[in-house]
Amino acid sequence: MAGEAMAAISVDKIDPPYWWVGMQDTTLQLQIHGTDIRDAEFFLEYPGVSVDSVARLDGSPNWQYIYLNISPEAKPGTLKLKWKSGKNTITKDFQLKPRKEMKGAQGFSSKDVLYMIMPDRFASGGKAHPGTKSLKNAVQIDRNNPNARHGGDLKGIADHIDYIDSLGVTAVWLNPVLENDMPGGSYHGYATTDYYRVDPRFGTNQEYADLIDTLHSKGIKMVMDMIFNHSGSHHPWALDPPASDWFNHQGDYQQTNYRLSTITDPYASEYDKDLTVNGWFVESMPDLNQKNPHLMKYLVQNSIFWIEDAQIDGIRMDTYPYADREKMGEWIDAVMAEYPGFNIVGECWYGSPAGEQFWQTGSAIAASKGIDTRLPVVMDFPLSILCADLKPFKVDSQAWNGINEVYDHFALDYVYANPMNVLRFLDNHDTDRFILEMPENLDAWKQAIAMLLTVPGIPQLYYGTELLMNGSKEGSDGYVRRDVPGGFKGDKENQFEAAGRNDLQNEAFDFIAAINDWRKTSDAIGKGDMKHFMPTNGVYLYRRKFGKEEVIVILNGKDEDLDLDMSRYAEIIDEGDAYTDIISGKRVVLRDGDKELKLPARATLILTKST
Repeated sequence: MAGEAMAAISVDKIDPPYWWVGMQDTTLQLQIHGTDIRDAEFFLEYPGVSVDSVARLDGSPNWQYIYLNISPEAKPGTLKLKWKSGKNTITKDFQLKPRKEMKGAQGFSSKDVLYMIMPDRFASGGKAHPGTKSLKNAVQIDRNNPNARHGGDLKGIADHIDYIDSLGVTAVWLNPVLENDMPGGSYHGYATTDYYRVDPRFGTNQEYADLIDTLHSKGIKMVMDMIFNHSGSHHPWALDPPASDWFNHQGDYQQTNYRLSTITDPYASEYDKDLTVNGWFVESMPDLNQKNPHLMKYLVQNSIFWIEDAQIDGIRMDTYPYADREKMGEWIDAVMAEYPGFNIVGECWYGSPAGEQFWQTGSAIAASKGIDTRLPVVMDFPLSILCADLKPFKVDSQAWNGINEVYDHFALDYVYANPMNVLRFLDNHDTDRFILEMPENLDAWKQAIAMLLTVPGIPQLYYGTELLMNGSKEGSDGYVRRDVPGGFKGDKENQFEAAGRNDLQNEAFDFIAAINDWRKTSDAIGKGDMKHFMPTNGVYLYRRKFGKEEVIVILNGKDEDLDLDMSRYAEIIDEGDAYTDIISGKRVVLRDGDKELKLPARATLILTKST
């Protein structure tokens, strides 16, 4: 009797919840969670599907890892998964589905403009979410607390797709949408507790897929934010680890030193390097050990699941260098093998291009050490740092030097294997807003935005930039993650509509929208080369060119009108050639005999011509 009681087993969750026939990788891992399931015998009979192996790890007895081979001949249908322990038998259905018509996996490129949204802070659709009843930590909404949940959701985003579309962006990057069943609510989404479930406070998996489908119908892509470096401390793995090496430092909290320089530092100690990569980001986010092959297979499959099921177009991978470099490279290989047109950007937070370039695939310096990360896109944190509080564009005693710093920054693009695959941004959810207070005018702001949207690379805008959201995160990240006025019940103003914005906000919105709309059809910006001239008397001028299309950008960093001698630009601007200002629509001749160009104070010109 006692033996039979001990043999009682259960299965309460299978990841992934279903799969597809006809995938490039024919190996499917099933993670099984249930009471004492680890040592149970497993049985399966299905045409075209065979059991490769069953892994029983050295951690909790409540996990089992089954590896199936899904042959190309396998047909869609229902697999009967069966476990036996003593006299106890359990049977569960598992669906093999036909593959969908692929509308996603388009990738993103320098032709796109990404618009980053924090779902909790953008807008609420005003509907109840019954799934929240299943959460153990379903905290109350408190919009007066910058660190609490404010109630934004997927329906709120869906309700404002026309707003997003009118801004002219071509891709949306949402901060993580997966379940964060954490004390305190984890509104930001970076403490995952279920990798296969959209957080029910945001909506359902189906609502996520529907949102993406609607975006696709508008010609807008979706970039999904993922985190493989760590999970949330209330993930079932953390509460009941499948293996002794599932987490780094055997699951005991040891904080990282946050010094990514140790990874590429030729003089770094092994102690410091190990602490960087294997230390925990924070105590509530235990550090996953990507060297565990069962964990890594799970994470790889999870990426493929969301691409196939929700039809996402790209991935932004959080805290990229903190994870195991070799295993992350293998993850990229697996994703690209399944979806060749896909694209991935990794968050590599360095203060200089020298640090960033190491992580981009094709890096000459990394190659000299026999390394290729395979990561296609890195993020230009140095540009964000340079442009904080609009420093290079502000009118002060250092204004001339400031615009030269912008020139010097892009002069360093030679370090990148592919500057077009650098994500350029001025701010995001982890930094101060790039304007710290509401400006009196948009002179400096327009120069920063024009630069961002016209230099080589993939531009990213942070939600609210078009509304002149401002402020520092000093004291709380929530201060740079504010709600969009009008997105929530009871808001006194609605800035999703022009009537709810002030004149300066409408000017900002219209400026971004005009550039973005034009940018969609500009090959010179989307894939052209660049030639720039060292700033003279505070004027920065550069050309983007592809085929017969040329774009000239001129930024006057001085607070005074200038008569600009255009002869020094003769190598890229021909005498008498006429250009069109994309903002005003006016015709401009840049070189007209010996005449100097009349350049207004703080002028921002984006001029185009086709030859």
